Amino acid sequence: MSNEDVFIQNRLKKLEEMRKKGINPYPYSYDVSHKAEQILEKYAGLENGEKADDAVSVAGRIMAIRKMGKIQFMHILDSTAKLQIYFEANTLGENYDNLKLLDIGDIIGVKGKVMRTKRGEITVFAENFTVLTKGIRPLPEKFHGLTDKETRYRKRYLDFIMNPHVRNVFITRSKILKEIRKYLEENGFIEFENPVLESQYGGAAAKPFITHHNALDIDLFLRISLELPLKRELVGGFDKVYAMGKVFRNEGVDQNHNPEFALLEWYEAYVDYNRQDDGQMRGAYQEMRKTYEKDGFQIQR
Repeated sequence: MSNEDVFIQNRLKKLEEMRKKGINPYPYSYDVSHKAEQILEKYAGLENGEKADDAVSVAGRIMAIRKMGKIQFMHILDSTAKLQIYFEANTLGENYDNLKLLDIGDIIGVKGKVMRTKRGEITVFAENFTVLTKGIRPLPEKFHGLTDKETRYRKRYLDFIMNPHVRNVFITRSKILKEIRKYLEENGFIEFENPVLESQYGGAAAKPFITHHNALDIDLFLRISLELPLKRELVGGFDKVYAMGKVFRNEGVDQNHNPEFALLEWYEAYVDYNRQDDGQMRGAYQEMRKTYEKDGFQIQR
């Protein structure tokens, strides 16, 4: 039996023990009052050893566990940051024994008051905790992390857990798309959502993916570009049109080339490539640049 199989078997035993104790390892919901980043910012002014009066409720994935007899420390990770949790046997009572059923990778909810430890770390003093998800498969080994690019790209969910900084790439991508839409719509463009399946493909020189429509008994193609439907919409009377979406090309694949990828295309009637920019695009670029630089990205030309 491999080491991973041993870990899985141990976690399955803990899962069964939870159920015998009447603990639901997969509840439907949990009331979260604060994200980790909000707590770190809100209580940054606490002195070492000081505890706040108001209670908070947080949830996240366990990333580290330190056991010290009748007390335990854990670090949980949510979508914003890591946060330390402090558990004490005298406070939790019988529920303290249930901590032994938790593993790194499990998701828990914690209610308690915020304090700054004597060593200076913002921490939630747990008055109660709830199991939200019992993880069955172990996370990658913490000292080496998840470094293999092939695994990272194929299992993005693990990449987000083990390399939280990668999330910024996707957050920035979302901001870029938002700014592109904002610019185009402010300049009178209308976004169209056109069919992904086409009876005839075109708009680029590429090999398509082919699928079969059972009800119509015909072959259809995943689109290789966004061009042709947008031009038909110009024919129909729209002056400015655009689309953003996935296109599919049944060709080579490597770490820099995916057979499905996002594409933006826009078309405008009555102008050609000689049209002079009226300054709005320049202004939009400057606003986007400010947004990205605020997030710590460097813009290079």
